[in-house]
Amino acid sequence: MKVHRVEGRFRMGKRKGEWQRFSKEVISDTEEDAIEKVYSLLGSKHRVKRTNIKIYDTEKVDEEEVEDHMIQDRIEMED
Repeated sequence: MKVHRVEGRFRMGKRKGEWQRFSKEVISDTEEDAIEKVYSLLGSKHRVKRTNIKIYDTEKVDEEEVEDHMIQDRIEMED
């Protein structure tokens, strides 16, 4: 099971909204899949269009370094 951390910013608000930073950990096989999942999650949760999401960094995270409790629980269930 591979965990990726995706970092970037997205625009909040409809008109000239401020850019909000985010760091999201997701389970995916590749970095491209992780980016796609983050686009999907932010779009569904915050109603942000893909053009208003800027991704700056993606990195593979070791299981010991995972900060998201939901991801940690899922890793423990798999073991």
